[in-house]
Amino acid sequence: MGFMLSKSMDQNFKKQQEFMLHNARLQMERQILMQNQMRERQMAMQIAWSREFLKYYGTFFSLAALGLTIGAIKKKKPVLFAPVVPLSFVLAYQMDMAYGTLIYRMRGEAESIMVSEHDRLDLPHGVPNFESIEKARRAKTALGSLFEK
Repeated sequence: MGFMLSKSMDQNFKKQQEFMLHNARLQMERQILMQNQMRERQMAMQIAWSREFLKYYGTFFSLAALGLTIGAIKKKKPVLFAPVVPLSFVLAYQMDMAYGTLIYRMRGEAESIMVSEHDRLDLPHGVPNFESIEKARRAKTALGSLFEK
């Protein structure tokens, strides 16, 4: 009788472990999907910001280029046209960021860095682990209790 009860408990224990493993896997998959969706939303906001900024900067650039060109022609001083050159580089960068392939080139460079220069990505003191987080939490709790007294 004891053997049968023990065997039944072992089966229930194994089923419970499988159930817990399945739930942990589902939770991790959901967490990964949620983090990816948040990353995508942040990138979309950054691209939208770039496009909005481009509208304002494009207007500024157009007015500045027009004014400087007219001023250079009227005063017969081509040096007045000089600020248009660096401003055009900024405009080209903003256009590339908003509508061009800058994001793809940046992603390619990031992938290259992750493969060939992975040591640059190491965190100071390594990756946080349970012990380091718990140590910091205890230190904070100890400091908090000292200040309360």
